[in-house]
Amino acid sequence: MSVPLRQQFDIALYIFKQKLRGNKRYPLVLMLEPLFRCNLSCPGCGKIDYPDEILNERMSVQECIDAVEECGAPVVSIPGGEPLLHKEMPEIVNALVARKKYVTLCTNALLLEKKIDLYTPSPYFNWSVHLDGDQQDHDRSVNLEGTYERAERAIKVALSKGFRVNINCTLYNNAVPERMAKFFDHMMEIGLHDMTISPGYAYERAVDQQHFLNRQATNNLFRDIFRLGKERAKQGKPKWKFSQSALFMDFLCGNQNYDCTPWGLPTRNIFGWQRPCYLIGEGFVKTYAELMSSTDWDKYGTGKYEKCANCMVHCGYEPTAANDACANPLKLAMVALRGPRTEGPMVSVDLSKQRQADYVFSNHVQEFMDKTHKA
Repeated sequence: MSVPLRQQFDIALYIFKQKLRGNKRYPLVLMLEPLFRCNLSCPGCGKIDYPDEILNERMSVQECIDAVEECGAPVVSIPGGEPLLHKEMPEIVNALVARKKYVTLCTNALLLEKKIDLYTPSPYFNWSVHLDGDQQDHDRSVNLEGTYERAERAIKVALSKGFRVNINCTLYNNAVPERMAKFFDHMMEIGLHDMTISPGYAYERAVDQQHFLNRQATNNLFRDIFRLGKERAKQGKPKWKFSQSALFMDFLCGNQNYDCTPWGLPTRNIFGWQRPCYLIGEGFVKTYAELMSSTDWDKYGTGKYEKCANCMVHCGYEPTAANDACANPLKLAMVALRGPRTEGPMVSVDLSKQRQADYVFSNHVQEFMDKTHKA
């Protein structure tokens, strides 16, 4: 894990305080979505399938600040849509950094070179560039040639200006371990600070439904990738740096049996506070307090709900791994030392009692449209 020591210390202190107060459910990262509009149409994305009236909506600067203060999480991740399309994004970032929140601004980097001088390097600020592999893999993933080249160029510009930069890399069942290993090598060679990796979530509204990973395929893919990583490190290749904990990586390889912690990364967007998580929208409430008190958290998670069956995404399981790390530091140290286990049996998950999926997306859209037209 290559997260700066200062940030690691602040988050560990925050978790320790929550434990002392007896809080069982608390946020680690606020997923703040000020808009859904994007300048790409990725076939694996389930975030942009909305009417123009919704895609044109924006959260105001004050709404963003209020959400952060209401939630209290030490880290704020700003995905989208494409956040750089929001004209007030520099003001939002500056306001959150001034409050000493660790801010990660997620972008496909198509506008990054144009707008980078509107932002200032800070230990509290991090660019996270969407790259799903090398040029061939990424351009296919976003369905637009030339995107990878522009993203890598923007990464180098950001690094040269003193920004902290990572990539967020989503993998599907067409990922080739050898290609991913070479891609990770290259990212380290150009000076990238770290990487965030995750299997893609099977959004019900995504155009491409053929390339999402099931749980077994996820375990096998990440074992193959990390096995190559260990081999390449022995050959003197740069060691891969990730923004995630060693225990989460071990989970991806099928070695940890974790429950999802959806409240660890609550989501606030133009609809309100989304329940239960960033990936699944099955209701929205006006306040964070209402989200926490009125959501039936026990209804969700792998083995409980069909939509969660194959999910191993960091936004649900990284908080679980973080809690496990705090409770079992020796276990964390051992896994961090040896790396994810890539051989041997995997943990099993019982899906026999999960409830069937509810499909409520159209209801949310209609409710929003009705409110808009009444206003």
